[in-house]
Amino acid sequence: MDTPFTGSVFLGMSVDGFIARPDGDLSWLTGGAEAGGAPDDGAGGDFGFTAFVSGVDALVMGRSTYEVIAPLAEWPYQGKPVHVISTTLEPGEDARITVHPSFDDAVAALTAAGYRRVYVDGGRTVHAFLTAGLIGDLTLSRVPVLIGAGHTPFGVLPADVPLAHERTEVFPGGMVQTTYRVLREG
Repeated sequence: MDTPFTGSVFLGMSVDGFIARPDGDLSWLTGGAEAGGAPDDGAGGDFGFTAFVSGVDALVMGRSTYEVIAPLAEWPYQGKPVHVISTTLEPGEDARITVHPSFDDAVAALTAAGYRRVYVDGGRTVHAFLTAGLIGDLTLSRVPVLIGAGHTPFGVLPADVPLAHERTEVFPGGMVQTTYRVLREG
């Protein structure tokens, strides 16, 4: 299948595969109060997030992910266009984002804009893009914690999604970050 753009995933997750607790809590990922805030990679860095974002043309996420990011003191997306899929957000409500009422509308807009590489974020959004065959690579950062239950971006898929290992890095503190390329048929 010819894809209009390449979707790229960059997710932090627990060792048991969850991206958030059932109530949406991310304190286990962001370092929590006991750790003094967001973790770094042992060299004062952000585990490659800034470099990753600098390599994409735009971002797309669902409303739930947007609602976690929106109140942050510092908008993390370096001036990149941010598209949000939502039936409840009003277009124009936040000048930093473009709202699309459906997955299909978002894909059409991202394609029409001519983007080549799009950061896909959020559990349901990642799942939708995987199901549609629009993900080209996944960078998964496994935080050394088991949380037991929560949200996962890898629910039921219509078929297996074969992956090729690109690289793995282990950071001080035990986080393991692995990047995979999605293998396409043909």
